[in-house]
Amino acid sequence: MADHDFDLFVIGGGSGGVRAARIAAGHGARVALAEADRFGGTCVIRGCVPKKLLVYASRFADDFADAAGFGWTIEQPRFDWASLIEAKDREIARLEGIYRSNLVNAGVTVFSERAEIAAPDAVRLARSGRQIKAAKILIATGGTPFVDDDFSGRDLVITSNEAFDLPHLPERIVIVGGGYIAIEFAGIFAGLGVDTTIVYRGDKILRGFDEDLRDALTEAYQKRGIRIVTDTTIASVKKSPNGLAVELGNGAMLDADQVMMATGRRPNVAGLGLVSHGVTCGWNGHVVVDDEFRTNVPGIFAVGDVTDRPALTPVAIRDGHAFADREFGGKERDIDYEMVPTAVFSTPEIGTVGWPEHLAAERARQLDVYISRFRTMRATLGGRDERTLMKLVVDRQTDRLLGCHILGPDAAEIVQMAAIAMRMNVTKSQFDRTMPLHPSAAEELVTMRTKRTEVAKAAE
Repeated sequence: MADHDFDLFVIGGGSGGVRAARIAAGHGARVALAEADRFGGTCVIRGCVPKKLLVYASRFADDFADAAGFGWTIEQPRFDWASLIEAKDREIARLEGIYRSNLVNAGVTVFSERAEIAAPDAVRLARSGRQIKAAKILIATGGTPFVDDDFSGRDLVITSNEAFDLPHLPERIVIVGGGYIAIEFAGIFAGLGVDTTIVYRGDKILRGFDEDLRDALTEAYQKRGIRIVTDTTIASVKKSPNGLAVELGNGAMLDADQVMMATGRRPNVAGLGLVSHGVTCGWNGHVVVDDEFRTNVPGIFAVGDVTDRPALTPVAIRDGHAFADREFGGKERDIDYEMVPTAVFSTPEIGTVGWPEHLAAERARQLDVYISRFRTMRATLGGRDERTLMKLVVDRQTDRLLGCHILGPDAAEIVQMAAIAMRMNVTKSQFDRTMPLHPSAAEELVTMRTKRTEVAKAAE
């Protein structure tokens, strides 16, 4: 590879790209990485990390409200949005510095500018115009929020990108969408005292999740004062004397101070030169790759949200690591995308791993479904009318656990541990033989004995 400047050039400094660059460099490869924005990608800069910080902030409202039930007397608390954003920015800056220094310490050459493909074995740096030869190119540019260019009022709305840096907290917000981002930000804003409305074109929020989770979170959000308007979307947004006038597709009107579009993300492929160099892209622009992250053009690879793999940070990291091991470490690493745990950091939060009931029914001849709904000890004494839901979906023939679904405090933490067992093909009988840890909410997972229902598989 002496005729190349680098063995690997990574375009994109997010989770997948950084992991691939570091591991490849650790295998002895000469590696460069270009990032036009801040290092850390969506997750660190404008996704998982700042979102979780805002979720924590929003949940203090519950802590203050519940404290009286436990004997505490608290003066009326006050919240300051600017202080939260300032603290969030400090933490993001710290993390970005770690990402950058980890790359440099690993021996990766870093370019702080946008790169595009100049040839199957070369990239061009946009600002300097420099062309760099590389034996292999890895596209790891992630995704970006999508708002239709033809939407009437596009210049008046924000996406999750801008939501983290609003100059002040709005009094009223309309959030358009029913997926992770819409639901999480609805919980954040409502928890911080914002009058919050969700508008979703489907009949029920969180499409693809287990039906019991969807129903339970809808009920919990409505109890928290979050309005959920389904079976329609917004037709336009206009300025009005009261802020913004939001026209819905069904003709109804809403007033808002801010409108946030959370209607999906698209692969961030603009300006990369993929089409001009023959790289095949899919229906929404994603880079098409095989099981070893190869595109149809030899020497060009892709990992993370820019492909059609699950758009989750741990998946991008695992993909980047596997790519580097295969291409530069001589290691074969297979990745199973089926039992991937995931969380929705709503309040109450959702943690889930495996198949929702309706999909499990397509994979097993018969199911046994166990479900428990209860108030936690904290909710009981705190006076909160909010119930935790835990659900296990079991293949009756094999007794194998196919799905574990939780709505309630610390759902993500519990499901992460359940995922380990499910990766090892744990059975319901093994759960039953596990001694419960009392008193805890998680003990419900090993004490459920009554079948709620039985679902027969329709097709052979």
